[in-house]
Order: sequence, then C-alpha cells, then structure tokens
Amino acid sequence: MTGKVWFVGAGPGDPELLTVKGRRLLEEAGAILYAGSLVDRAATLFAPPGCEIRDSKDMTLEEMSAWLLDQTARHATVVRLQTGDPGLYGALVEMTRPLTAAGIEWTVVPGVSSAFASVAAAGETLTLPEVTQTVILTRVAGRTPMPPGEELEALAAHRSTLCIFLSITLLHEVQRALRAAGWAEDAPILVVQKASWPGEEKIVRGTLADIKQRCQAEKIASQAMIVASPALGAADWPTLARSKLYDPAFAHRFRKATVAASSPETPA
Repeated sequence: MTGKVWFVGAGPGDPELLTVKGRRLLEEAGAILYAGSLVDRAATLFAPPGCEIRDSKDMTLEEMSAWLLDQTARHATVVRLQTGDPGLYGALVEMTRPLTAAGIEWTVVPGVSSAFASVAAAGETLTLPEVTQTVILTRVAGRTPMPPGEELEALAAHRSTLCIFLSITLLHEVQRALRAAGWAEDAPILVVQKASWPGEEKIVRGTLADIKQRCQAEKIASQAMIVASPALGAADWPTLARSKLYDPAFAHRFRKATVAASSPETPA
C-alpha cells in the first residue's frame, strides 16, 4: 500500500471552523500528525477508532517527514493537521519536498486563517471603500529574518490593513515600525489571542500609543494576531463611503442603475 498525505488546515482554533472536506479526511484518516502547540486537540476527536495520532510539537522537520512517510506505507489516508491555513507560515514546502522525492502523492486542503478569525471575532472588516482595499499578511523579524524590502516599516507606509502574525512578543517593534511609517499615536490597533478558541479567546482594542500596555494587562504573550488598519472602528463612524456594488446608481451585469449617479462612477 502507498497512501496519500493530506495537509489539512485546521482553522484558527474552533473545531467547528474546520472545512467540511477537512473533517471528512480526519474521519477517514489512518494516521494524523497534528501541531499540538497550535492546534486544539479537539480537532483530532473526529478521527476514527484505531487511528494513529501523533503530536508534532517536539519533532524536527526530519522526524515529521519520516513519520509521514512511514504512515503512508500502512494507511491510505494520512493527515498532517496544521493551524490556520497550511500555506501561511506552515513550512509546507519543506514538508512536501521529501514526499515528492519519495513518490508520495500529497494535496493541500485550505483552512481559515487566524487573520480572518480575529477580525470576525472583533466584528471588524479588512477592507472598506475609499479607506483601504489592500490587506498585507506579514510578521516582524525575529529569529527568522525578513527579506529585503519586506520590513514592517516599509509595508506600513502603504497605510493599508496589516495582519501581523507571530509578533506579539515583539509588539514594541511593531509600534516602532508603525511610528516610523507615520502612523498616528491614536491609530487603532486590534489584538486577538486564540481567535475562535472556545473559552480562551481574548480581544484587546487600543491605539498605537497604548496597545502594548493593554496586552500586558491581559497577560497576552503568545498565539495572538495584531491588526493595524485605518478601517478599524468604522462601524461607529458618523459617515461611510458607500460601496459602489450595492449603490442604486451603480449598474452592473446583474442589475441596472435605478437612480442617477451623483458623481462619476468608479470601479467597485
């Protein structure tokens, strides 16, 4: 027997945010390798009786690759269960290369990112007409350096939405970079720890000036998403630019305009 390895995005934490396909694969799996330091073990409860389940938090890349290869010799369906989406900070390429070299088939099943779950938990939006239409997923340099040109200060200069992963212990560096890029001290900042995790989620709202102190007060030091965006708090603004797509003066192939446009149309 030669099995297949499925890299399944476990989503942000709540087992109910697994995709339907991801859950089905867990229910069919003969072996599951999951990232126990980041994935709630509840996600593995969908596994059938007799399934071999291994926590990878103490394993090296080589050990994980060897385990996956060994399991494909004994099981038709082998799952590597990863936090969020496997393609975001998930060492996906490093894990698939040994499988490809060994002739083992593999497929990626996407998952819900903690960036999206964090914004959803706070009732915020990533984009807003005439405010920001761009979302940057990034991190600050720690033990893993950033490529040239991807320093947070340079990215923050765009004044778009920033979803900053893996950086809560470097919140002071996030503050420094945003200030250097010209963000105001009262710019809104959102931090969500363990977004969607039942009973463990924490939401902290603050400004560039005080977000570090607010997070310290809540003892947030790991597994947290930092969101900096000019769209934060828009639900409470007195006025908003209207979305063109739903504006009665905006025509598209599914609907004719029902009122005259008051200003030149712009793309939705």
